[in-house]
Amino acid sequence: MIGVFDSGIGGLTLLKEMMYTLPHENFLYYADTENVPYSYKSTEQIKEYVEKAVVFLRNEGCKSIVLACNTATNVTIEYLREKYDLPIIAIQPAVKVAFDNNTENKRILACATPVTLKADRFENLINSLDIDHLVDRLPLPGLVEFAENEEFESPEVLKYLKKEFSKFNLENYKYVVLGCTHFTYFEKLIQENFPNLQPVDGNEGTARHLKNTLSSLNLLISTVKPTIRFAESGRYIKDEARFWRYLGR
Repeated sequence: MIGVFDSGIGGLTLLKEMMYTLPHENFLYYADTENVPYSYKSTEQIKEYVEKAVVFLRNEGCKSIVLACNTATNVTIEYLREKYDLPIIAIQPAVKVAFDNNTENKRILACATPVTLKADRFENLINSLDIDHLVDRLPLPGLVEFAENEEFESPEVLKYLKKEFSKFNLENYKYVVLGCTHFTYFEKLIQENFPNLQPVDGNEGTARHLKNTLSSLNLLISTVKPTIRFAESGRYIKDEARFWRYLGR
């Protein structure tokens, strides 16, 4: 079984990709709904929440754990990999994907939570790629709350995006990096209302990395009827309808 952690429902966008890439694997999805959003939490709080989830997933028999939360990755990944003896895969903003496809050398807008954008790990990622200083940062914590409230296409969401994007001359930009798994829910809205922006996220790359890692460790299985289970903040849930509704988007 593969454990998947996110602060809320954002990681379901990654789970959906992993279910497609690894259709015979069992998954246990852990959403820390008691503490979402992580956007303005301290690093100490985030580390505490994430480690609680990792312990839960490991105790449930997960052979690997995926951090489907960019904020959690930036705060905890080195610590977790040093402490726990199982493969921990971590999503990160798809800045490299944007650079690899940026043949026109246009500017790139990296959107994430404030914690992610201020993290040393993110700064190191940018410094390793952004030789020509093409990346601008835009925190969009409001999108996390919109997603958790199932507001994906409301007038309020569009108003919020227009206000935040108005801080930049979008004619100079080609790619917008969705550096939070919650943000992927708004990909269609961005494409329809800001047609010159091309959203990119790290879901496909992370799913592929998970498959390659499990394959290299001989941990892949071929379950005939794989199961998907869900937990919230340390307990299994009986009513899974909300989670399946998100997976169907």
